[in-house]
Amino acid sequence: VTGGAGFIGSHIVDHHMEKGDEVVVLDDLSTGKTYNIRDYENSPRFKFIIGSVLNEHDLDIAVDGAERIYHMAAAVGVKYVIDHPLHSLRVNLIGTERVFEVANKKKTPVFIASSSEVYGKSDNIPFSEEGDRVLGSTSISRWGYANSKATDEFLALAYYREKQVPVLIGRFFNTVGPRQSSRYGMVIPRFVKAALLGHPLTVYGTGEQTRCFLDVQDAVDFVTAIFEKENCFGKVFNIGSTERISISDLAKKVVELTGSSSKIEYISYEAAFEEGFEDMLHRVPNMARFEAETGMKPKFSLNDILKRVIDFYRK
Repeated sequence: VTGGAGFIGSHIVDHHMEKGDEVVVLDDLSTGKTYNIRDYENSPRFKFIIGSVLNEHDLDIAVDGAERIYHMAAAVGVKYVIDHPLHSLRVNLIGTERVFEVANKKKTPVFIASSSEVYGKSDNIPFSEEGDRVLGSTSISRWGYANSKATDEFLALAYYREKQVPVLIGRFFNTVGPRQSSRYGMVIPRFVKAALLGHPLTVYGTGEQTRCFLDVQDAVDFVTAIFEKENCFGKVFNIGSTERISISDLAKKVVELTGSSSKIEYISYEAAFEEGFEDMLHRVPNMARFEAETGMKPKFSLNDILKRVIDFYRK
């Protein structure tokens, strides 16, 4: 699991350790934390390599003997991408190419973590995997991330078609749950932390923008389910929930569930990010392709998710 000390990556590690598998994590700890995988440090079935997907030697050691690869290492969060554009692009572009070069040696199956960011400013809601993408100017940093993830997908499908590397692509929509950091602008942990501290909850823009949130446990179940189906290789899948909420209503719900006295404040995107920053008004996945292949739907409602995150931050 590249990026296995990160938020989603560490939950994938949990899944396989609980199954009794042997797991190797490769993580440079740029955003991941050893705390997330601390339970396994003494396990003979677990190996942790502090290293980067940009380093071929680290990758070769990590992937040696692997039966499958989850490539989760990537820049995380719009704020991080804007603050560290070069590192974000290098990891997404060069790192992913290196993962495929290594996977190609033994045709090891690879899951690639992509993002709903690839849909950009499209207003063709809900977003379906074969739908068109609408992206902004190259002068706006966030579109670099969206483009790098789309390029990862092109690369993955090229390795699948030309080199017969078994590939799965998952476009993660807003995934949340325990261990997600509030540091990089992720909205639910940011709101929950503020509410528990009695600080104002800051909403960007009007708050009318809507999002769909998927629990990380559902996300891991979804990803591991498509890995078991031969028919899913060489395809792109949305990984998300279709339960929508506006960010303004989300802030109110967090205040209510935490019993907080926090106020809700609204600030412009420019004040929060960068001049000319563009956001998507709505981001909703079409889950028809995934449901047709697996028959699965999310187990956790938004209320369940919020309670889990609140409990995590309270502890």
